[in-house]
Amino acid sequence: MNQVQKLLIIGFVWPEPNSSAAGGRMMELISLFKAQGFSITFASPAQNSDYMVDLQEYEVEKIAIELNNSSFDVIIKELNPGVVLFDRFMMEEQFGWRVAENCPDALRLLDTEDLHCLRLARQKAFKENRSFKTTDLFVEEVAKREIASILRCDLSLMISEFEVELLESTFKIEKALLYYLPFLLEPIVVAEIDKLPFFEERKDFVFIGNFLHEPNWNAVQYLKETIWPLIKMRLPETVLNIYGAYPSQKVLQLHNKKEGFLIMGRTIDAKEVVKEARVVLAPLRFGAGIKGKLLEAMQCGTPSVTTTIGSESMHGDLSWNGNITDDVVDFADVAVQLYQDKTIWLQAQQNGLKIINQRYVKYLFENNFRTKIEFLCANLMEHRLRNFMGAMLQHHTLKSTKYMSRWIEEKNK
Repeated sequence: MNQVQKLLIIGFVWPEPNSSAAGGRMMELISLFKAQGFSITFASPAQNSDYMVDLQEYEVEKIAIELNNSSFDVIIKELNPGVVLFDRFMMEEQFGWRVAENCPDALRLLDTEDLHCLRLARQKAFKENRSFKTTDLFVEEVAKREIASILRCDLSLMISEFEVELLESTFKIEKALLYYLPFLLEPIVVAEIDKLPFFEERKDFVFIGNFLHEPNWNAVQYLKETIWPLIKMRLPETVLNIYGAYPSQKVLQLHNKKEGFLIMGRTIDAKEVVKEARVVLAPLRFGAGIKGKLLEAMQCGTPSVTTTIGSESMHGDLSWNGNITDDVVDFADVAVQLYQDKTIWLQAQQNGLKIINQRYVKYLFENNFRTKIEFLCANLMEHRLRNFMGAMLQHHTLKSTKYMSRWIEEKNK
């Protein structure tokens, strides 16, 4: 496999594992490919940020690239990667045709993060005060773009089993084009459990989430206006600490010390603040994928209360590490009960640790993933012959997107 030992990742943003679950996911993928012996280059058109990880520490080459600029063609020809990973469908739209044209034999992978069209369609239905229907996806412009991107790629990495099933049943995507690969975590052993803060050592409630992500902002509003007053009335000594990267002014204005609703902003170490809390609250009303904040709660031994959307595809047939409810009053009731009842709290904690160890441990996935990549690299031509829809879309993309990009490049000169 010498010819496929170079991996190019084209990132939507530079990885920020301390800012979002997406950043953590990217670092997990880098670790996975590193273990397979790949030399990795990470390229992105995004601006540098103060919180991005130093890729050099992970022996990953960092390259800045430009949208609608043929300088990328020079870069990828020189690099000549055997595998290219697009970070979200927008990067495949921008650079996929250039990869196909300049490195036609490179295996093209798409990391969807979550299914954007599902999240946006649910968000639209929520704002229109109605239930989401799968038929909403058919009128969602992003769905047409995202599904086309999935079809053009050789394999799409899916973080949610629910989304795999949705793509297969609703959009008739072939199983061979989809690969379930959730967050990849280290197992939690007894020694680590013993080091976690005890029930009596913890206090207060916590919410954590990147505020650039609309479902998180909506959940904080929901807590402020509806749920937290019900909890605070019964537990007047408690506070709710709201943590998250990139809080806007509208988020900061929700801070109210008297109500015990505290906007704390970015935290240096998310796990430390979650470990100090007794209960995580995550009343997500729309979204997609699986929720890094809730896995983090399980890792920290902190029970959580969330919604059906929040827990989607996360626990299989295992019991949740707390409670799942979409009813406002019930949400407040079970949050108070979890906070006060040590026996129920300890059982919830054990449930979370079991979910991590049975569904998200890295070694459950890494060998099969290695085998899948090796098989596709060795049988790429045959694999693509079976994907006629993808080949057709690739053909038309090379004709349309290519010339639009060329036109923009000339216009920018």
